[in-house]
Amino acid sequence: MELELDYKAIGKRVKIARIKADMKQEHLSEKSGLSPTHISNVETGSTKVSLSAIISIANALGVTTDDLLCDNVIHARPQFEQDIAELIEDCDDYEIRMVKDMTEALIATLRRDAHLRQ
Repeated sequence: MELELDYKAIGKRVKIARIKADMKQEHLSEKSGLSPTHISNVETGSTKVSLSAIISIANALGVTTDDLLCDNVIHARPQFEQDIAELIEDCDDYEIRMVKDMTEALIATLRRDAHLRQ
């Protein structure tokens, strides 16, 4: 069985990491040794990115390859937990309560309907 990578998800994570690093595409290009066009194509998911390119990008951004590839990895729980923590870190008390309530309801529904998974 051949693994089909989600290049759009990889590109989105590259772009988010680049923005968090306060870096322009041109600077990432210089630091990674990849062309500006290739960086743009990676971020839009319009190209298949090689493992060596992912490693170059991760090193240039100061992130792990897990940070960039976690949407394609089955056992990526730590990265998703970190993503959730970042999503809620600036929530006020009301928002946190709503997120907690919705999460409880979502988990209950997922577990109730687990038999529908394929």
